[in-house]
Amino acid sequence: MKKLALAALAATAVLATPAAAEIKIGSTLAVTGPASFLGDPEKKTLEMLVKETNANGGVNGEKIELVVYDDGADPNKARTFATRLLEEDEVVAVIGGTSTGATMAMVPLFEQAEVPFISLAGAVAIIDPVKEWVFKTPHTDRMACQKIFEHMKGEGITKIGMISGTGGFGQSMRQQCLDVVGDYGIEVVADETYGPKDSDMTPQLTNIKNTDGIQAVVNPGFGQGPAIVTRNYRQVGLDVPLYQSHGVASKSFIELAGDAANGVRLPAAALLVADKLPDDDPQKPVVTAYKTAYEDATGEPVSTFGGHAYDAYHMLIDAIERAGSADPAAIRDELEKTSGFMGTAGLVTMSPEDHLGLDLTAFRMLEIKDGDWTLIEE
Repeated sequence: MKKLALAALAATAVLATPAAAEIKIGSTLAVTGPASFLGDPEKKTLEMLVKETNANGGVNGEKIELVVYDDGADPNKARTFATRLLEEDEVVAVIGGTSTGATMAMVPLFEQAEVPFISLAGAVAIIDPVKEWVFKTPHTDRMACQKIFEHMKGEGITKIGMISGTGGFGQSMRQQCLDVVGDYGIEVVADETYGPKDSDMTPQLTNIKNTDGIQAVVNPGFGQGPAIVTRNYRQVGLDVPLYQSHGVASKSFIELAGDAANGVRLPAAALLVADKLPDDDPQKPVVTAYKTAYEDATGEPVSTFGGHAYDAYHMLIDAIERAGSADPAAIRDELEKTSGFMGTAGLVTMSPEDHLGLDLTAFRMLEIKDGDWTLIEE
């Protein structure tokens, strides 16, 4: 009866596959809502990989069951679903947290329950300071700032403007950029923000345009905001380089921004330029295989966000295999020992002091040209 009652809650649960599985993995993602362009490919990737695992006999002879809830990037919903995953679904590990806000709302629950949690969100605060049961796969916002400023320094840029979203990721990345910008001999001479529901950022961008000495602009943010910023940027006639975060690393951004996206620079994973990587690049086999599998399975272009789920799933399955057990504590210990794992984000080596395991070389600097991603030669 209890399982029947849970089935009645399927309006909020996206999928549970297959019913008779033995190792239960949970996920709560922004499948719908303003962050759906991140969460939807994450969900589709996890479903694709679970199907593949089970078709190949499962893990240590046991099948995988995936339980997915759609939190719409709402921290309150995410916390509710995290509680359900722990108390009712009794999962042994969780992959999820599309957004920083949703992730941070769930972290205390997984820490208290002692169940490993691999976040798919960007903020460095998720894993710094290190939390015993929390890991993550995307490059951090701090790393994005560092990669952008490293490129700017090479271009001789010394004075910039910033326009940041006020959501969890935008706020965090803005602060991270302010913390490290001085290390690169760069000064922020204009600092503007916009809200998640704002539909016109021309006043803030006009202020930036009218600030003397601006040589480039950085936009920390994700969702629809950066696309609006990009369109407004062109409309007000700003003619200096515009740098976006890895939070826009999806074809959806280019579609929303239209022609205005051309010329935008950003740090991103190699996945977006899989076909443009040299043949001797050690990451090329991984990103091309995932890109082909995902696009064949969904008929949709690959995005780095689905790649975050790809990496999380493979690291989790590897940890379960090495542990020889689905015990949460054993899985956690093996996740922390992940070493030399080549994923879509880059080469991952974790430790008790590092629950991300990526360094700055995992980022590639890209520029959008003719509506597509291109590698910037470094």
